[in-house]
Amino acid sequence: MNERTKNRLLYALKARGPQTSADLAAHLDVTTVAVRQHLDGLLDEGLVRFEDVRGTVGRPKRVWSLSEHGNSRFPDNHSGLLLDMLDGVRALYGEDGMNQLINRREAAIRAQYDSLMSGVHQLEERLKLLADQRSKEGYMAEVEQQPDGSFLLIENHCSICAAARACQGFCRSELQLFRDALGPECSVVREEHIVSGARRCTYRVRALKRGSASGEA
Repeated sequence: MNERTKNRLLYALKARGPQTSADLAAHLDVTTVAVRQHLDGLLDEGLVRFEDVRGTVGRPKRVWSLSEHGNSRFPDNHSGLLLDMLDGVRALYGEDGMNQLINRREAAIRAQYDSLMSGVHQLEERLKLLADQRSKEGYMAEVEQQPDGSFLLIENHCSICAAARACQGFCRSELQLFRDALGPECSVVREEHIVSGARRCTYRVRALKRGSASGEA
C-alpha cells in the first residue's frame, strides 16, 4: 500500500471522524475504488474498522473509523514515561504536589499564550492563533464558525491524553488556559471531551455582552 495515501486516510479519519469511502474519496481527491482498496489494506492491519449503517431508503452505508490500534498511531507524548513520572509525584508529594505541578505547567503555557496574543484583539483572530499553536503542540486543532455567531474550537487529538486520564486537573487547567488566552469578553464551554469517551474535544466560544458571566466547564 502507498504509505502516503495510507497516512492521508488515517489522518482524514482522525481529523474528520467516521466517513464513507465516498466521503474519503471526495476529501482526498482520489477514486472511490482506490480508497476502498486502501481501506481493505488498513482493515487487514487492524488500523480501521467499519459499521454498516442503515438509512431510511436504499442499501446500508459502510462507515469507516479508526480502530484503537489506528488511534495509537498518533503521538501521545511518551505516555508511559509521563504516567510513571505522575505516579512518582503523587506518591512523593501527594495531591498537593500534583496540583503544584499542574499550576506550574499552566503558568508557563499562559505566559506563552499571552505573548502569542499580544496586540491581537478580535476574537476570531485570537482563536485562529490559539488553534495554530495547539496544532503545533499536537492537538490537531481547528476553528469553525457556527450559524449562531459562536465558534467551535475543535481538538481532534489529545497529545496528553494519558496524563489527562490519570489526573483530571490537566483538563481543568487547559479549559482555564483557553479562557485566559481568549479574554474576559467571551465565554468558553467544553461540549465534547475525549477523556469522557468522545472522538474529539470541542469548546463553544461566544462573545459576551457587557455584564455577562463567563462560561461554565
